Amino acid sequence: MKKKFKDPNYLVKLEKAILKKYGAEAIENPRKHWSDLDEEEYEKQLRKLTKKQNRLEEQSEKIEVDGVLISKKLLNKERVKRSCPVCKEYSFSLKDDAYMSKFECCYKCYIEYIQGIVDGEEKWLAGWRPKRLQEKN
Repeated sequence: MKKKFKDPNYLVKLEKAILKKYGAEAIENPRKHWSDLDEEEYEKQLRKLTKKQNRLEEQSEKIEVDGVLISKKLLNKERVKRSCPVCKEYSFSLKDDAYMSKFECCYKCYIEYIQGIVDGEEKWLAGWRPKRLQEKN
């Protein structure tokens, strides 16, 4: 290996071999294609990444609750409504979650009270409820 460095033209030969094998772009200085706009974009991406990392660090921060360390991320979650205000049934179904957020009732109530009625969705969202349902509440 020392023999290579004794040759003063070794780097020139190496560069020529790279040029021949990979092309001119492989031996160019990377700064040649870097502009002020590229620098601005890079700095913008760097700031965005830093904000994201800070947010993730903040969320993974541990808080002591009754002698136990709990992730701050877990404490900030909103509670999801699990019981239907119409039939009072408790459910873990994702389908029920979707209907609960849009119609404020579970899928079963949607099928029973809304789907069979002409313009049922619009009426329900406007506040209409069937008479038998009003009598239950």
